[in-house]
Amino acid sequence: MHAITLTEPGTVLEPSELVLNPDGSIYHLALRPEQLGDLVLVVGDQGRVERISRHFERVEHRVQNREFIAHTGVYRGAHVTALSTGIGTDNIDIVVNELDALVNIDLAARTPNREHRSLRIIRLGTCGALQEDIPVDSLIVSAFGVGMDNVLHYYAYECTDAEIRLLNNLLAHTDWPENLPLPYVAAGDKALVELLGHGNTTGITFTAGGFYGPQGRQLRLVPSVDGLNERISAFAHEGLRATNFEMETSALYGLGGMLGHRVCTVCAVVANRLRKEYSKDHHAAIDRMIAEVLDRATA
Repeated sequence: MHAITLTEPGTVLEPSELVLNPDGSIYHLALRPEQLGDLVLVVGDQGRVERISRHFERVEHRVQNREFIAHTGVYRGAHVTALSTGIGTDNIDIVVNELDALVNIDLAARTPNREHRSLRIIRLGTCGALQEDIPVDSLIVSAFGVGMDNVLHYYAYECTDAEIRLLNNLLAHTDWPENLPLPYVAAGDKALVELLGHGNTTGITFTAGGFYGPQGRQLRLVPSVDGLNERISAFAHEGLRATNFEMETSALYGLGGMLGHRVCTVCAVVANRLRKEYSKDHHAAIDRMIAEVLDRATA
């Protein structure tokens, strides 16, 4: 996925558009450019930030604002930021735009930089598997994110041929319901997907706009579309299967790709939706995921 156009360097961004705190930090993340690592590990759960930073040789900066907690430190000589995003693509919209602003906008002059800086942004999440043979506590790496939300529809973008092929195949296969938002497809960084996917399951991740009805769960309310999960689980495209549900990847891949960052999602499987199973110790699986991603991303 690519941006059709970007704001030109020299354009002054007004205070209502680029919002800064009194100390010059970016509004929601409360970070300044020098406080951000080149490798950013994003997590939904605030408590997972400390689970990452405990691996650091040293922590150089800590900050918390609302649900956004950041620890920046050093691991194997690399500067790494662990950052909580909260849940959902709406929060990813905030996080990716503000991470990009930290490295590609002169905050003092309020104008985009002429030289582009690319971050590596890796999401460490949890998910529900959509195939019976994917066990709980294993890892899934997302080659593509399918957005069942609507965040990317507010941006001017164009898809790659690979993303268009996948989307068209999905719409035909599922006979996509007219009452649901039109999905979009965004690819992860191929090199990161290959690096982190080795020995793990790689597939197509479906990003839902909620945890219950949008993922086909029924408590008291009944989902509007019957059998959508079964149609999604049966979907395969060019050697990849529909592997999992989660709530952030599509926006991460779409926004990250448009802004020129290298993005990838790794999720620990905490539930198998087809077998109706839930992990007995998902914290252990998350800790294994953190250690593996840190080691591979800094090797």
